[in-house]
Formats: sequence, structure tokens, C-alpha cells
Amino acid sequence: MDLSLIQKEILITLITLYHQHSRAIKGEEIAEVLKRNPGTVRNQMQSLKALGLVDGVPGPKGGYNPSTQAYAELNIEAYDRAYMVPISRGGVEVESVNVSEIDFTTLCHPDICHALIKLLGSVKMFDIGDEITVGPTPVNKMLIKGEIFGKDEVKSSLLISISEMISLPKKSIRHYMSSPLISLAPTDTLKDAASIFARRHIHGAPVMDGDDNLLGIVTLSDLAKGIDQGLDPSTPVTSTMTSDVVEADAETKLYDVIKRFKEREIGRLIVVEDGKPIGIITQTDIIGVFLI
Repeated sequence: MDLSLIQKEILITLITLYHQHSRAIKGEEIAEVLKRNPGTVRNQMQSLKALGLVDGVPGPKGGYNPSTQAYAELNIEAYDRAYMVPISRGGVEVESVNVSEIDFTTLCHPDICHALIKLLGSVKMFDIGDEITVGPTPVNKMLIKGEIFGKDEVKSSLLISISEMISLPKKSIRHYMSSPLISLAPTDTLKDAASIFARRHIHGAPVMDGDDNLLGIVTLSDLAKGIDQGLDPSTPVTSTMTSDVVEADAETKLYDVIKRFKEREIGRLIVVEDGKPIGIITQTDIIGVFLI
């Protein structure tokens, strides 16, 4: 079946949106992604429907679903079981597009490293010169950063010059956390905390009661802020601690924690097992992993 460029664009965008939202997709939604006239998209949908590539869903919540034949026509196998590999532009994920394949066109050149990024979605979302990030990929958790220097609308692919490529560690944070956990008691003072921090060469510690229940966390910055506000060194650490403590199960993968650090803008989190704190992991611990 010989589909036109616009038909391929519409079909790929339909499949991408369908698997993101798990519902019928309206022509207007596809038109918005492709920056095309909704009437043009609706007309093409009728042609695709006649070819057996899309199914129409009537009603207020209706729209279009891709047919099994559509996957075969675009040579997309088992998309419903595929891992969604994200692509970001300028640090913002492009939700209507996913990466289906990465082909390295140059690897052995000492100064150049290029890759061909094949997309499920429209390349019209991207411009020459855009800085993009691809990944993490499902198996080796690889992240690729680079600049677009070419694009092929027919094959729905981007050519990028790679500036950075890393493979994120796949082990759980249990392997990287600091343990046993150094903690503070609710009765400990600011002076006690400062002494413990200096003696143990740490910049923060959780506050826990006698039953190992997590009450909060105190950092070196919290102590400095408390002193700056005129608090007496004998003031309990509970007066400066942060009660909203970010936790992660010990089996959480390190790459998931890295994302959480960025989203929550934190420098450390408490590692728990069966609901009980067993360790702590910091940005310094993570940096150490990549320096090994």
C-alpha cells in the first residue's frame, strides 16, 4: 500500500496518541500535533478508514483508533508491549512523540559522533539546531544528548550530533546508600546536630524516635538558617527540621532516584525497607557512582 507523506504522518501520530491516552483520538488532536488544518486531517481520515487502517468510534467521546493493519503497514510490531522511549527538547518532554530506533552512523571517528533517531510521531515538532535528549532506553538505560542537524519527514527521523551519552546504573539504591543510618533524636539540640555532622563528616541526618519512626530531616543548611534566625544552640532540632521527607524503597533503581532528585529539587532522600529507614542516599553518593 503506497501511502502519502501526510497519511503516514497522521497514522503515526494517531498510533502514538492512542497508546499514550488509551482512548479514541479526535482529528482535532492530531491536527494540533501536526500543525495542520483539522479539515485536512478529517478528509485524510476518511481515506485511511476506507483503506482499513483506522476505525471510527462514534459519539461525543469518539474519534479514531488505529487498526491492526495500520501497524503492519507501518512495520510497527507489538507496539502495545513496547517500552515508551521519551524524547525531550530543551529539557521538556515532547509528549506526542516517542523514539522507536537509534542508529549510530559514526562511532569510531575521534571528533564526530552522529546518530539517526527514528520516531513514532511527527518530526515537524523539531527544528534544526534543537537540543534534544533521548531516553532512558529500556535495556541499558542509555541517555543521549545532542543537536539536530538534519531531519527526514518521509522516514520520520532526525539526524543528531551527539554531545553526551551515558548509561545509567541499573542496580537498586540499596547498593549505593550510606548505611547504617546516622540519625538524630527529637531531643537532640542544634549544637548536638552540628557536632555529629562535623564528627561524622555528613551534611544531613533524619530525626527518628525510639521506635525508628521517621519524624523529619535536618541538614547543615537548616542549622545555619536556625542560627541566623537567632535560635539558641540548645534549641531542639525539631524546630528546624523538615517534616516532609522524601523516601524511596531500597529496591528502587538508581536512575529513578536521579529523576526524583531533579523533580523534587532535593539533595538527599531516606532509603526504607518494610516502611523502616535503613539508609540515606545523597547527590554526592550519586556523583561518586559515575566517577568510579
